[in-house]
Amino acid sequence: MNGKRTVVLTGATAGIGRALAHALAAHDVIVLGCGRDRTALAELRAALGPPHAFAAVDIARPDDVQRWADDLLASHGAPDLLVNCAGIINHLAPLWQQSAADIDRIVDINLKGTISTIRAFVPEMIARGRGVIVNFSSGWGQSVDPDVTPYCATKWAVEGLTRGLALELPSDLAAVALSPGVVDTAMLRACLPDVAAPTPEAWARLAAPQLLALDRRHNGRSITISA
Repeated sequence: MNGKRTVVLTGATAGIGRALAHALAAHDVIVLGCGRDRTALAELRAALGPPHAFAAVDIARPDDVQRWADDLLASHGAPDLLVNCAGIINHLAPLWQQSAADIDRIVDINLKGTISTIRAFVPEMIARGRGVIVNFSSGWGQSVDPDVTPYCATKWAVEGLTRGLALELPSDLAAVALSPGVVDTAMLRACLPDVAAPTPEAWARLAAPQLLALDRRHNGRSITISA
């Protein structure tokens, strides 16, 4: 196994996740990412190359997450940093106009997908005796607005999930909830098209070294990194 630090990153094929894959790789760590967009995965592989690796995984499918984790744990061991970045937002409408299928999908990705990656990777991180789990939250994980209620609900849940996990982890690991602030992504433009915001690349360049500096002293914290 390579002696470099390893980062497992979900949601690596779009927006913040894709920018973060590039920014983390620039800090001499191995990025092991996943996403659903096969074209973007091929572009990441071409741009970054080995030892970085990117796989097609739908984190809404627990069995797929576990198979991906088993492969990575066998080839690279437990990650130093697990970043749960994958997420989607609902279409803008009051809660009662949201379909059951759309609500299921946002819960399956934003919340249950985060839980699946934690369940798949954290036991080996505990066995190794170190590691940090970063769960992407949002400003809407601590506040609310109309027409984004399902998204807000999942991000409030991520905040609670992270705080509960922090109490359960041994003292040499840490769980952190991260809000990226306002970043110019497709998700932001769908909700707030007139808001000026930094690019994902600008955010990721700032965020990457801060993420890599997290340790057990940050356990249980909710942090914001704004570009």
